[in-house]
This record gives sequence, structure tokens and C-alpha cells, in this order.
Amino acid sequence: MDALQGTGTARDAALARLHALLLRVARSELRRREGRHPVTGPELDDLAHQAAGDALMAITAKIAEFRGESRFTTWAYKFAVLEVSAKLGRHFWRRPATILETGQWDQLPDRLGLQPDDLAEQAELLAALRRAVEEQLTDRQRRVFLAIVVDGIPLDALVVQLGSSRNALYKVMFDARRKLRAVLAANGYLAGPAGGPAGLDCVRRSS
Repeated sequence: MDALQGTGTARDAALARLHALLLRVARSELRRREGRHPVTGPELDDLAHQAAGDALMAITAKIAEFRGESRFTTWAYKFAVLEVSAKLGRHFWRRPATILETGQWDQLPDRLGLQPDDLAEQAELLAALRRAVEEQLTDRQRRVFLAIVVDGIPLDALVVQLGSSRNALYKVMFDARRKLRAVLAANGYLAGPAGGPAGLDCVRRSS
């Protein structure tokens, strides 16, 4: 860390080592999220390099804020992960909100805690949920909901991308979940009272 605040060849060498670390972290994070984003091949590696480069700039700009409460590498790791999230968020935001891969839709009930008893009910629930997302949510609600729930983009990354606030996006998510719960309950998919921001957690077969 001292070398990063120095000058000359020692600083250059320290920056190169840090960039290599950040690049490994970015690549690892992208592999971990494989299947949850459409980026592949050369574009994936380019995104990793962008994330590592931007994380390096952010770290050097904020290095004076490091207080030694954790290992420096742990502190730096968070910058790379946040940059990956932000870049995936921007990539997601360029896609039409209603277009999702089949695999993403298949994972949506599990991510919402919806666990039907059999495959037939799973397919029925999935179709109802997809219609509700596409037809009942506003464009902003749909984009935020799918970014967070389906793509797994951290809330903080969306805050940066949208120039919004955590509270504003919490409200968007609350309203989106409430709408989805109301539609699913009205069609016999949910048991129990409607409402609640977490919601969507009790499922029964429709008659």
C-alpha cells in the first residue's frame, strides 16, 4: 500500500500488481454470475478489463480513506465487485425490459421463494408471473425488478446507474412486488394476506 502512494518505478510496479489482482477478481465475479447475464466471449473479457481499470482508478483516488480495519486486498476486492455490478447494470439497461432468456425466467420463482409442488404447477405459475411482470408493472418497475431479482444486480449498482437513491428504488421494488402479489393472489396462486415488501412466498395451486 505504501508503494501505491509513492512515486517512480516502485509505484508503477505496485499499480501493475494491484491491477492484476483486480482483473482476477473481476473475471472471477463474472464467472460466478455466469448464466445471469448475456455477456460472453471477448466482450466478457473486455468488461473484466474495464471493471479492473475503473476499480484501480477508484482505489487510487480513495486510498487515503483506507483505515486498515480490514486487509487492503479485501478493501480493494469490493471496488472490483462493485465495478462489475455497475457495468453489468449498464449492459442490462441497454436491453429491452421485456426480453429475458428462458433460463432467467425459469429461475425467477425460486429467487422469489415461490416453490410449487410439481413441474406442472411450476410452469403454470411461471406463465402467470411472466404475464404479470410484463403487463402489470410500469416500465421503471419492470426494469428495476428484473435487474435486481432476475439479473442479481446489487441495489447500490443500480443507484449509481440510475442516479437515484436507495429509498427511491426500495419504493419501486415495494410497489412492484405488491402488484405482482395482488395479481397472483387474485388468480389463486398465493395463500395468505397480500402485501408486504418481501411477499410472494406462499403458493398454492389454483383451482
